[in-house]
Order: sequence, then structure tokens, then C-alpha cells
Amino acid sequence: MSTVGYRSDEECSVIGEKAEIGFLDFEEERSVCSYVPDDGAPVVVSVPFAFVNGKPQSVFLGDTAVELITINNTTDEPVDLWGVYIFASNPPDSFTLSLMEPPPENSDSESFIESFRVEDRMLQPREVLNIWLSCKTKDMGMYSSVLYFDIGDEKIERVVFLLVEDKISKSLASNRPYSKGRKKEKFVVDSFVPGSRPAGKANRKYVNRLPKYDVPKDIRLLLENNQVPQVVEDGLTRRNYASYFKTLIIMEEIHLEDDMRTYDMECVTMRTRGNNYLSLEVPGLAERRPSLVHGDYIFAKLASEQDQNTAHVYQGFIHRVEADEVYLKFDPEFHYYHRDEDLYNVHFTYNRINMRRLYQAVEAAESLGTEFLFPSTSRRRSIKNTNLVPISGSLNEEQMRSIKMILGCRSAPPYVIHGPPGTGKTRTIIEAILQLYQHYKNTRILVCAPSNSAADHILEKLLAEKDIEFRDNEVFRLNATARPYDDVKPEFLRFSFFDEMIFKCPPVSALKHYRIVVSTYMSASLLFAEDVSRGHFSHIFLDEAGQASEPETMIPIAHLCRRDTVVVLAGDPLQLGPVIFSKKADEYQLGVSYMERLFKCELYGNGDTNYITKLVKNYRCHPEILDLPSKLFYFGELMACRDSATFTMTADFLPNKDFPVLFFGIQGCDEREGNNPSWFNRIEVSKVVETVKRLIAGGKITEEDIGIITPYRQQVLKIRQTLENLEMPDVKVGSVEQFQGQEKDVIIVSTVRSTIKHNEFDRVHCLGFLSNHRRFNVAITRAISLLVIIGNPHIICKDNHWSQMLWHCVDNSSYLGCALPERIEHFHEDIGENSGFGFNEDNTWPSNNAEFGQDSFQSELPKPVTNEAEWSDGWNSNNVESGQAEWSDGWNTVPPNNVESGHGECSNGWNAPSNNVESGQDSFPELPKPVTDEAEWSDGWK
Repeated sequence: MSTVGYRSDEECSVIGEKAEIGFLDFEEERSVCSYVPDDGAPVVVSVPFAFVNGKPQSVFLGDTAVELITINNTTDEPVDLWGVYIFASNPPDSFTLSLMEPPPENSDSESFIESFRVEDRMLQPREVLNIWLSCKTKDMGMYSSVLYFDIGDEKIERVVFLLVEDKISKSLASNRPYSKGRKKEKFVVDSFVPGSRPAGKANRKYVNRLPKYDVPKDIRLLLENNQVPQVVEDGLTRRNYASYFKTLIIMEEIHLEDDMRTYDMECVTMRTRGNNYLSLEVPGLAERRPSLVHGDYIFAKLASEQDQNTAHVYQGFIHRVEADEVYLKFDPEFHYYHRDEDLYNVHFTYNRINMRRLYQAVEAAESLGTEFLFPSTSRRRSIKNTNLVPISGSLNEEQMRSIKMILGCRSAPPYVIHGPPGTGKTRTIIEAILQLYQHYKNTRILVCAPSNSAADHILEKLLAEKDIEFRDNEVFRLNATARPYDDVKPEFLRFSFFDEMIFKCPPVSALKHYRIVVSTYMSASLLFAEDVSRGHFSHIFLDEAGQASEPETMIPIAHLCRRDTVVVLAGDPLQLGPVIFSKKADEYQLGVSYMERLFKCELYGNGDTNYITKLVKNYRCHPEILDLPSKLFYFGELMACRDSATFTMTADFLPNKDFPVLFFGIQGCDEREGNNPSWFNRIEVSKVVETVKRLIAGGKITEEDIGIITPYRQQVLKIRQTLENLEMPDVKVGSVEQFQGQEKDVIIVSTVRSTIKHNEFDRVHCLGFLSNHRRFNVAITRAISLLVIIGNPHIICKDNHWSQMLWHCVDNSSYLGCALPERIEHFHEDIGENSGFGFNEDNTWPSNNAEFGQDSFQSELPKPVTNEAEWSDGWNSNNVESGQAEWSDGWNTVPPNNVESGHGECSNGWNAPSNNVESGQDSFPELPKPVTDEAEWSDGWK
């Protein structure tokens, strides 16, 4: 076979207006590809490789795809065919034309000739000319071309798309086209027949009960009518602190209530289970969508009575939770009349406990002094430095100064440790705690983190110090009642308190004996419930403080601080912030963390070392991995300090062995399936898996060394599923939220997006990676030795920061894959400067000219979508603890229903199982008891 042909500079495409056409987006060109011929047209050209179900046809990698194109002269007159041309095949020269049907694969036919054009000829009346279009596939991805037909006075174009796949990609193809779910009828509950709640042991009464905090009807009415209460319009001040934040929390709660309604089900059946229960299958329950726990309740009524105002609504309590089923108990009358074939409408209820804790915290915060809520320059402090001999190893100058300041501090305002990723913020906190524990015997320390995993990490680091032997009765890990027993490492159980494998909070008489308590922000409310007094803790450390909303941060501060309590905040305001679902609440600054708000105060804004320390030495990443984020976000101050000999560089596919950041460009196809609004890109899944295989094949990198970050839940699930099928389950796959604060030797990023249309939707609503500099910053700073980015460069280049990453790789000869877009230099933008973080050129913090506490401060936070049900891929507040990275997979708007059941209450607000330890008993924590029958405890406490 042979290929002939040429391209003239004078030939041009009508679509592209030039001979070379860049990236073609099949979503944008769909109207052309779906061309419907005009019955009256003199010449009709068929559509090559027509879309199937709105998507490009698929062809297996390595095959040659062939399509017959017909040119039909429908007139009774001859017509001049001046030529047929191929423009801008992508990949180059992948499409060819021929007047003969191509011979079978591996044929030696020498008479077959293919070309990039068909020469001019005359189409006789009613003649149909056959032309074959061939596509030779060598790499995965979207192949495209433009065919140009010059016929008589007509100029006709056909845009061609083919999706080239391998076995993995094809195995992930969906047989269920995406369809937006039908809007459900609103399930109204004015009155109901109470159900039978789970039997619980008599619960010890907590001293400080959690009030109900019902949402005021007038506020609810205002918000439901899209009006903003005046207290919020006025902005945050010292006088309106509680009412301001309560109103924002109400905004969030109403939004979460609405989100929970998206899980309501219509015309579903329930099955009889023994004599006591009915089981309901809940799709998505295993993924905590929705999240339901023992003690929650639903409402149900017969579907046939939906439109009847007199229909009985029954409350059913959850007595047991399995993978995708819940066991329910209603009023006996409901069970008596039930038949398994009956159809019901079901309404899920939103659990309010965490919201009530936030109301309680901001209410209590009003009693705090201004030195906590609105620190001012009127009260300066001077901290006397002390001699310090590090316990946990060598520390740099900034870390040593921070620890000395903490040891010398005697009162409010809070002390802040901030810095870029990998600069040792948590390590600095750990060293300070060790110093206090070892040398200051009268100290009592509370350490809080946003999630269970982050809190466990702190405990693990404390216990890892070999020079200090902690006594069991001096260190306590406070776990929420709803946390599964098997979620806790066995070595940590001796520091926990539980009864029948259900975690508990011990009474105050026991809590007072602990010198170190490790908790999440939310679980810290249990300490107040047990009546731990203000000032009991001499030091309160709040790690990852930039991730928690201000009301959440106030849970440990407002309930437990006195003026002389030393509060230490650690975090990075340029990494991920609080997860806020209500667009309106976020607009009015609920998404601004307490730590971030403090930066607007002059004490912190001017870099006063009595109040704040910035860490800039990175001990995690290869210098080349740090280079770009340092320039973009930290004014070039970030210094790589890890010994170069510790980096593992074994990737044989790197084009530049000295540059450990690779951008692999691939034009895939982003899809959805069924009624799931989350996106996935199976071409990228296959490329990710191929990369993992090649890394492991080298022998020096293991599954545990690799992390995969991707912004959409469905992409996470598809990658996990594929890796598990290939027996590689130990590769961690998750969202940016799940990876914050963590590191892996190798990080692979899958960006998913491959269409401009969806890219713009993400940009507007701050989904995925684009237009969210915090996600970008976290994603590219998790890797120690190697960062591999897999994505569509034509989409990535639309964002300033990702574009700079793309061209950073290109400039260092570390780009592979599809053709690059035209390079457009973006205006260099310092995020730190724009958002009020990072030092200016004179090494001082930018000041805020607004009067602190009066004017609404502005933040560069992303705005969430207006209707999460349409996309479901922002964040997921599923796993209750914090509202942060550990919620489910970090995406998908799901109300945080799987709450920490505290204050002696189950998730519905009723009493939880009891703690058998008497109030005055001090002999605990107990040693873990062996499991005799997992079924007795694991079900119902997920």
C-alpha cells in the first residue's frame, strides 16, 4: 500500500478558517456531526462515522476503522466535484481517503492507493460516488478530522470523531445512557404516626444537654423567599457575633435539608423481615449516598395515597444497616397491614445534631473576650523565649521559634503557625505537645483535627516518639459514638473508651485525669456535654485550622477557653478551606475559617512573631515539584530541604530524567451514566492504570507508594474498580480533599474533563480542578518524588494555573501525548497577594484597610453550585465528623447525616446507648474485648 497527497496553503476549512485546525470538541461540533440532509439539496454527502447515542463511535486500539462516504448527485444535470480534502487530522495523518475499498488488515495488495485528497471529477446525473475514509489507530484517545467537499458552487464539510480504546476502557463503557432524574413530588409531613425507636439502655444523663435549636419560622420564610436577613447584610461585628453566624448556619441547614430530599424514593417496596422489621433497599447506601445510621428515621406512605390529603404518614426507625438495606420498625398497625407488593413513597430526614452543635458553639462564643474573637493592637504581648532541646529530632529555625513561643505564651490571643504544604506544621505541633507533656507537668492539652484520620495521625505521631513513654491513663482518643469500631487501629484502642464495641465519652471525673486528649472539632462538644470546665485545658491545639469553618472551630474554643488558655492554630489558608454547601452562606463568609479571618487582623497581618510564624522549608517534595507552586502561591519563598538521595526516581518513561513532573496529554471523552450526575473519563482511567503498571514493574515502587487524585466521584470509583480487578487494591485513590495533609512517593492526577462546554460549567460552579487554586495547590504538592498529570491539554490550558503547569512541563521537555494547543501566555497571578496571604516584597503581610469586625471581608473562595443535584461533584459531607476531607469520597453533595452522635443522643436526637461506667468511676479506659460475633455489633453502626 502507499499514501500520496499534498496540502496547499491556499486550501482552508470553513470551520477553522485556516488550513490547520486545532482541538475539535465533539460536544461543540455535535450539530455538524448530526447533519440531517436537506431533501432538496442537489448533492447529498453522507455523515462518516455518525454518532451513536450522541457519542462518537468506538474503535479498538490498533485496528483500522473504515467508513464508506457517499456523494449523491440528486439532480438530472452533471455536477463538478472539484475535490475532497482531509484537513487537520488529529493525530496527524491518521485519516486517509481512497476510491477503492481498503483491503483486509495485513494484506499485501499493492494496487490499493490512499491519499489525503480525492482529485476533481464529474458527477453524472443521479450518480453516487463512493469514497472510503480510513483511520489508523496507534494511541488511545479521541481522533478527529475535517473533510472538505468542494462540489459545484457548494462547499460542504463533515467533522469526524472516533474514540480509540483498549480493553480496560471498553470494559468501563456504560450501557445506561445518562438521563436527568425526574423531579420528585415534595413529600410533606404535617403529622405522622410515630414509629418504634431502637431499644437503648438507660443512658447516663449529660450535665450540659444539647438544645434543639429549631429554625425560627420567620428566618426560614425569609430564606425560602430568597431574602437575606438584615443581620447578615450588616456584616460581622462584635455585637452581632452569635446572631450573624446562627443565621449563616440556618442557611446551610436549609440547603442540606433540600439536598436530602434528592434521595427521596417513589413507588418502592419493602420486604417483611421476621415478625419485627421491614427492609428497604436504598441505592447508594453502601457509598453513603444517603448516609444512614442506626437510630435515624424515615417517613413512608402508600404511593397510591400520594395525592390524598388524608393519607397517613408513618415514621420508621432504622434498627439495622446493611450494605444497601436498612431494617425499619414502624407502628404495629403499619406492619399489620403491610404487604410486600405494596408501593410506598419514602422521605429521608436530615440529621441535625452537628448543626445544633454549631449553634451552641457560636452562642457560647459570645462570652469569649475580644482577645479571641477580634484581637486588636491595643493589647500587645511579649513572650519570653525559653531554652529548648528538641525531643523528636532536629528542627529548623522557624519551627524552634514557634515552639519556644508556644511554651512561653500565657494567654490569648491565639498563636498561629502557617505555611505551605510539607513544611512541618503538624510536626511542630507534635514537638510542642511533647515538650509540654515532658517538662510542664501541670499542663492539660486538647488536640483537635478536622477528621478522624487527621486526629489519628496526630496520635500516631505522638506515640511514635520513643524517648517518651505515655501512660494509658494520661492520653485519651475521644471517638464519636457513630465511628465504627473496626475503623480504629488496634494499637489505638487502648487509648479509647468503649462499651460493647461502641465508643463512648467517659464522665468528667475520668476526663480530668488525662493530660492529652485527641479529638475532632465536632467530638470536642462531648467534653462540654460532660461538663469539662473552662480553663481545664491549659493548651488547645487546632490542626488543619484552615479546613474548619469558624463555628466549627468555636466548638472547642468557646466551651473550654478562658483568657489564660493558650490556643494554637496550625494550617495553610491557601489549601482547601471549609466545605460549604449553601451558595448564599458561602457568599456571606461562612466558608472563611477562623484562622483566615484572623489574618485580616493587624496583629497577624503584619507578621508579628509574638502572634504568628510562617514555615517555608519543605521536607516533602523534590525541588522541581515545588518550583511552580512556590512561585504561584508563596512568592518563591518555599525551600526544598529534603535530601536528594531519598527521592525514588525509577520511572523509565520520563522523557527528562532530571525533571520529575510529567504531563501526559490525552483527548478522551467525559461521560455520565444512568441517573448519576458524576463524571468519568474511561480513556484516562486506562492511561492511569497503564502508568501504575509501568511504575510497579520497575520493582522499586510499590502499590502503597502511589496515590491517584481525581476530582469526580465516578472517576474515583472507576479507577478503584479497575485496580481491584487487576489485584492492585493498595493504590490509594481519592479526591483532593482526601489527600490534604497526606503524601505519596508518586502522585498521578487525572483531570477528567475533555469538553469545553463542561469545562465552562465547572468554571462557573467551581467544580473539578479548574478555577479553584486551592485544589490545584493541594493536588500538585502531594508527591514526594514523581508527579504525573494525565489530562486534555486543550482543556487544561483554559485555566491560568494549570496552563502554567502544562507549559512548565513542556519547557522542561517533559510532555508526552497528543498535539499541544497554541501557547497563550497568561497574566502571572500571585494568589497569595490577591487573597491576602503570603508576604509582600517588603516581607510584611498585606494589611486590611477595612475596620476589623465591621465591614464584610472579602475572600477568594470558590462559590458552590446553585443546584448540586445537577452535578453532584463538588464535595460530600457524608462522613459527619468535620465537614471536610473524610466525607465519603470528597465529592457529591450529600447532607452530613452520618453524624457523631453525641450529647447522649442518637442521630434523631433521642437517647443513645448508655455508658455502663458509673459517673464517679475512674478505672478506664478498658482494654479492647475480643470480637465474638461481628454480626452483633458491626451492623447498624456504620
